[in-house]
This record gives sequence, structure tokens and C-alpha cells, in this order.
Amino acid sequence: MQPQLTRLGWIGLGVMGLPMAGHLRAAGYSVVAHTRTRAKAQTLLDAGATWADSPREVAASCDVLFSMVGLPSENEEVFFGAEGVFAAKSMPSVLIDMSTSEPAFARKLDASIRAHGGRAIDAPVSGGDVGARNASLSIMLGGDEATCAQVQELFTKLGTRIVRQGESGCGQMTKLVNQVCVAMNTLGMCEGLTLARRAGLDPQAVLDCIGSGAAASWSLTNLAPRVLRGDLDPGFFVEHLAKDLRLAKAAAAELGLDLSMLDRASRCYEDLLKAGHGKKGTHAAVLLHL
Repeated sequence: MQPQLTRLGWIGLGVMGLPMAGHLRAAGYSVVAHTRTRAKAQTLLDAGATWADSPREVAASCDVLFSMVGLPSENEEVFFGAEGVFAAKSMPSVLIDMSTSEPAFARKLDASIRAHGGRAIDAPVSGGDVGARNASLSIMLGGDEATCAQVQELFTKLGTRIVRQGESGCGQMTKLVNQVCVAMNTLGMCEGLTLARRAGLDPQAVLDCIGSGAAASWSLTNLAPRVLRGDLDPGFFVEHLAKDLRLAKAAAAELGLDLSMLDRASRCYEDLLKAGHGKKGTHAAVLLHL
């Protein structure tokens, strides 16, 4: 897709959405953007993007529309609300939902846009704020093979690992698998550092030693240093991981699976939510042991 011939829309400019939309703008694409708080869009607008007052206005102004919002209820409103995408008089040819939501929502989105002659791709990502800023995300695609190939060039501006997992909904299911692993890794990292501290070890020296061995993980490399600095700002919100684990539990139940470690991880993040830590980063799980 050539920048001069393709108009892009972007809805949702949070911790990850803002740098992702910025990469596409920097690649020369025109971008029409909307987010709930206009001030969050300012750096993108300063870079030449155009503001739209609603998702409906974004949809009417672009060929390919991206969405990146936090909660399923927000996704429902973005696409099917009174001022949502499907209220527009004209539709983009491709909808790309990069939020994390239910596989069933991805299938609903694809069926809805097909009625207007378009296609939808579910394209959730992994890599957090670091991956979003560095355009090094892993992107999990679900949707029509030809449509995924059609917009492949756009994904290369956002990530380094782009894999089509299957038809509509398969990208979202893959992301739920990812989130189960993320939760376990992050909780393990937090408990390991807590053990090191309580034992009187130097946590940094421990991290320097184990970070290149069998314990190595994305959480250990990227989140453990934040824990040691006392920096619990979000690369990915506690409230969003808690939501994702609920979705994963529902998916497991539908498949007749009893995943006890998933249940325990979910309870940990629900406890963080109840304690008022929903807006902190997922590594705030270390607070469970203070």
C-alpha cells in the first residue's frame, strides 16, 4: 500500500496506540485520528495528522481503519455506538482491530463489514509500550488471507514478527494464549525478586546473573529493572491484563479446560484491581508481597 494512495484512520491513542499511529504517519501515510481525550493526540496532530470528532468521522475519511482501545465495552462503542464506525455513510475497505477482545467480537466485526463489501482483521499485539515505541511488536493476525497480505506493508511499520494465525478470531485467540504466558512470567519475576530481597541478596546482582540463563524472559529483561527502580508506571495496565485473563478463562471454559494456574494468576490481578492499582503497570504485582 503506497502512502500517497492510502488514507489511514486511527482510533485510540493511549500508551501504545499513540506511538503506533506515529510510525505510520512518519512513513508518509495520511492519518485521520480520534481518541476520547483530544490532548492525547496533540503530538500526532503536530506531526501532520488530522483530527476527527468521532469514530464515525474517522470511518468516513479513510481507506483502512485501525482501532486500539482498552476494553471490550469501548470497542463495542467505537464500532457499533451511535457515533461509531458503522454509523458512517461510507466505509473503509479494511478494518484492523489491534485491541484485545473476544474472538467472537472479531467474527462479528468481520461479518458486519462484509455486508458493506469490506473485510476485517483482528490484529492484537504483544510487546508493550517498549515494542510500540520501537516498532518491534509481535502482531497476531486473524482474517482473510488475501486481505492480510494486502495490508502487510502497514504492519511492517509497527512490528517485526507478523504471523497470520488463521481466519477471523484466530488472532484474538492467539493473544489470549500470549496473555496467559505473560501473566505467569510477570508474576514469577515479581515473586523471584521478592525472594531475593527477603533473602538479603542484591536484587540487581541476581538479575544480572539469571537474566541470560534459563530464567530469561521479556518480563525479566524489560519489567524487572522497573521493579528495582520502584517504577510501576504502565507499559500495559493491570486493569487490561485482568480483563484479558477473564477472556482467557472464558475461552478455556468453552473448550472444557480447567487451567488452575490461569485461575490463580487471574485472582492475583483481580486483587490488584480491588486494591486500587488498576492504572499501574502489570509488574505492580510485586505489591502483592509488600
